Amino acid sequence: MDQQVETESLKEQMGRIIEEARMLLPGIQALFGFQTIAVFNEPFKQLPDVVQDCHVAALALVVLAIALVMLPAAYHRQAEPFRISRHTISLSSRCICYALAPLAGAISLDVFVVLQMVTGATMLSALSAGAAFLLLISVWFGYPQLMRRKFGRAK
Repeated sequence: MDQQVETESLKEQMGRIIEEARMLLPGIQALFGFQTIAVFNEPFKQLPDVVQDCHVAALALVVLAIALVMLPAAYHRQAEPFRISRHTISLSSRCICYALAPLAGAISLDVFVVLQMVTGATMLSALSAGAAFLLLISVWFGYPQLMRRKFGRAK
């Protein structure tokens, strides 16, 4: 399969990274808001401690994802405010990518919590959460890595 490849300038790469962060952040923030509100609902307080702990762990993972998504902007504005370097691009790209791992964990833990609340079936909840995690990691990391190997690393 012949693919045309076009190299982006540092400015274009930084613009794309900012676009990606802008796409991710609202969803992560919405998830954080729903997670925060959930603990004030009476049914949540009746869940077993281990399920509540999973929710708290998911909340912590979302905070980590938010920190990683926001790091490129904070770094660029403070460390290299008037230029775009290859280091800034590399750091920013890795942060956006790495943010997806804790986000996958958080979503999966919350799948467990929600299913546990709805069904009360711990095994079904755990298997569903595991399946959600595998799906997200496969789509967000596995498939891109497969394509990277297939078509070669971008220069």
